[in-house]
Amino acid sequence: MTTEIDSAKLSPGFKNPVLDSQSVFRAVLNAVSFPGRIHSLQPSPEPPAPLYPATVAFCLALADINTPVWLDAPSNRKSVRDFLRFHCGCPLTEKPEDAGFAVVSDAAAAPHLAAFALGQDMFPDRSATVVFQVRSFAAGQPVIATGPGIQDSQRLTIDGLPSWFWQDWAANHACFPLGIDLLFACGHDVIALPRSIRVEA
Repeated sequence: MTTEIDSAKLSPGFKNPVLDSQSVFRAVLNAVSFPGRIHSLQPSPEPPAPLYPATVAFCLALADINTPVWLDAPSNRKSVRDFLRFHCGCPLTEKPEDAGFAVVSDAAAAPHLAAFALGQDMFPDRSATVVFQVRSFAAGQPVIATGPGIQDSQRLTIDGLPSWFWQDWAANHACFPLGIDLLFACGHDVIALPRSIRVEA
């Protein structure tokens, strides 16, 4: 697999890397602080296919040389790899369990959540944050989320997840304080689902 980057074919990153990155970072923090709510990651650059604008904005704002990134099969193409290496400087890993961040561009074909790093007893922060690209936040199986950052409960409808997803999420939540954190992406928007959140159908 070649690592040579053809910069002439790269999609552009943030127009103002410092300010745009700060804006997106604050939006991600708000999404994590208020799980289940839709937040827009702006500005979102034009992404290399098959990534969504929100996925690219997240990576530009948070991925760096210290965060290995794993790409699922549909997104593991040269244009995406070059984009991330050039704009983020992040290493890419072939093993999901070694990733600090992971991108699942086809949620329906995603690996089970236990395939990603869940953290360690002494270091629960050594876990993965996974971006799941989904079809819609207005369709899908309705579920109810409860936990820190949610007043009473939050209804979620996320279309495009595999049939086993919420069962896997229950097992992930049961591992707390270990477990992965999720960011669902659709277009320019995201919904955060930290490991501390319980979800019931």
